[in-house]
Amino acid sequence: MIRPRCLLRLTASLAVLLALPAATRAENPPAGCKGNSSDTWLNVVAEGMHSSDGLLAITLYADIKKKFLVRNGSLHVARVQAVAGTTRACIFLPKPGTYAVVLYHDENANRKLDRGALGIPTEGYGFTNNPGTFFGLPSFKSVRLNVPQTADTTKIRMKYR
Repeated sequence: MIRPRCLLRLTASLAVLLALPAATRAENPPAGCKGNSSDTWLNVVAEGMHSSDGLLAITLYADIKKKFLVRNGSLHVARVQAVAGTTRACIFLPKPGTYAVVLYHDENANRKLDRGALGIPTEGYGFTNNPGTFFGLPSFKSVRLNVPQTADTTKIRMKYR
């Protein structure tokens, strides 16, 4: 049983904590957050992973259309162990802003997106904002993600062909 005096102290302490501005509250990135450490990070949730084989590759792009999906155009590529169903990861961002995130399920862990004879990916992939990809790659505009603050989360549905 909680004593009334203890309950009063607990309530007062909670009120002080909630009154603090968000910037003064201690927020730390999740353990294992990937990339160059900063005060801004993005939680990435890959939904619909077919298996726990291999790695989930997370590619971060700056808000520069001409660098999107081109060789050496990304800011960073992070890799985490794949988890069937949902794989969760965290990546550091240089600062709040607009970015694009591209995922692929590197099931054989060869560190590249495998493609079939027609150039169609044979491994799962996904983009921020989950745009349609039936007729080809999504536009840069459709995958741009505004990250106004630290600790935001994006959910990306994986697609397998």
